[in-house]
Parts: sequence; C-alpha cells; structure tokens
Amino acid sequence: MAILINQDSRIVVQGLGRAGLFHAQRCREYGSSIVAGVTPGKGGGRSDDIPVFDTVAEAVEYGAANVSMIFVPPPAAADAILEAAAAGIELAVCITEGIPVRDMVQVKQALQGSAMRLIGPNCPGVITPGQCKVGIMPGDIHRPGSVGVVSRSGTLTYEAVQQLSDAGLGQSTCVGIGGDAIIGSGFIDILELFNDDPATESVFLIGEIGGSAEEEAAAWIQRHMRKPVAAFIAGVAAPPGKRMGHAGAIVSGGKGRAVDKIATLQACGVQVATSPARMAEALLAALKS
Repeated sequence: MAILINQDSRIVVQGLGRAGLFHAQRCREYGSSIVAGVTPGKGGGRSDDIPVFDTVAEAVEYGAANVSMIFVPPPAAADAILEAAAAGIELAVCITEGIPVRDMVQVKQALQGSAMRLIGPNCPGVITPGQCKVGIMPGDIHRPGSVGVVSRSGTLTYEAVQQLSDAGLGQSTCVGIGGDAIIGSGFIDILELFNDDPATESVFLIGEIGGSAEEEAAAWIQRHMRKPVAAFIAGVAAPPGKRMGHAGAIVSGGKGRAVDKIATLQACGVQVATSPARMAEALLAALKS
C-alpha cells in the first residue's frame, strides 16, 4: 500500500508546455503512466506521443485519468486546479510557483468538501519510490522502504532523501506540501495518511520558518502519532521580516521563528536534527528511542 500515488495512478499533465513536457517525460521514464496532456487550443494534437486535449474532462474521458500534474502559469493556475476538481480528478499536484494569494484563498474555499486532494502549489510533488512519481524531484535518489517524508522545502527534501537512502533507509512515499502561505494539504493531513499506512513505519518532517504549521503538527504528533517521527527546521539564523525562499517562510510579529518550532517539536517527543547534515542521524535516533 502507498499513500496518494502508486503504479496504478493515471496522470494528466495540465500545461504541457516546455517545462510540463520535460517533467512529464521524466515521470514517464520513472515508470509513471502519463495518459494525456491538457493545453487549451491545442487539443487534437500529440506532444512526444502524449495525446493533448483542450479540457481536463476530455482527458479523463479518454484515459481515465485520476491524478493531475499542474504546470499552468500563475495567472491561470487557480482555474486549472478547480477544473481538475470539476472533472473528477482524485489528486492534483500543483507545481506552479507564484500563484496570487487571493487566488489560492478562493481555491481553498472552493475545495471545501471536494473529493479531490490538492498537493501544493509551489511544491516538488509526490513520489512513491519504485512505483510512481508526480513532480520534479530526481527519482534516482529515492529507494523503496518504510520512511514517510513530508516537507515544505523541495531542496531539503532531496538532501534528506539522499541521506536516508545512503543510510539504508528507503522511503514509502515522499510528499512536498509546498512553501506558500496557502496550500492544499498541510503537515497534519499527510501525517494522518502516514499514520494509517501499513507501508510507513517512521516519518521524517521538514519544516521552516513562518506560520504555525510545525507547532500544530507537533501537538498532533504528541496526541495521535503511533510511529517514530524526526524533523529538521530550516531558518534558525533567519532575521525577522526577511522572507527565506518561500512565500510562507517569513518571521513576522515575533511568530514563526525556527527556535520556537524546534522547542515545540522536542517537547512533543520529536527528534530534531541539529543541522541539515544530520537528518538521517536524527531519524535513526528516533527509531532507537
């Protein structure tokens, strides 16, 4: 069993331009099933043997797509997410960075009660090693195993996965939830899935400055998590008021500091890595304890 995606996932790529096609090809090379692409006005054609449609509904009817990978540019990305939901897509992974906050507020409200789960935006995607990847992560660093990874940072996800793989700790599923202030699925949403997933025996969480998602996740872990959890929080040296990479990674009003997040996680029983070079060590320590 794997959360979110597996070898049976059927993917439609929304925004099959240069970037969308490049990453669709990499996903297909990994073994993912890319059944269609969607580019309005280009329907009826093919791009590297991927049939292209004008709408997601047409792609779903053609290839029974149940997952969407979204590369639509920021001004139209919110509409693309809602179109996927209306077409019956079960999981949308939005890679797009720079979607206006106002647009995502409307998307968040519109998806209330929807059957579709949204990952992202501004995320690297999701991968179940050895089965399927939907996103831009390098597939070769992942190894099948039992560690669930959930992260706000794409680059740190890759570093953590490389360390885990080098330490012989394969991954069940890795989920990049995205670094924007408003995202579809948060830490707790993914932790709940990992908690109930028989294939996941431990979890590594990667957070960063800004917001309170990590503190909320820590409280949830203390109350509900049945599996060992380790974490790393980026931005210890970040000055207040300076955004660090992601739109949601900013310390403001004295809130969202890395030191506070680390202290809360530790108080809730989470093993926290002291540096990005010691992420695998932290998980090994959590497994021993």
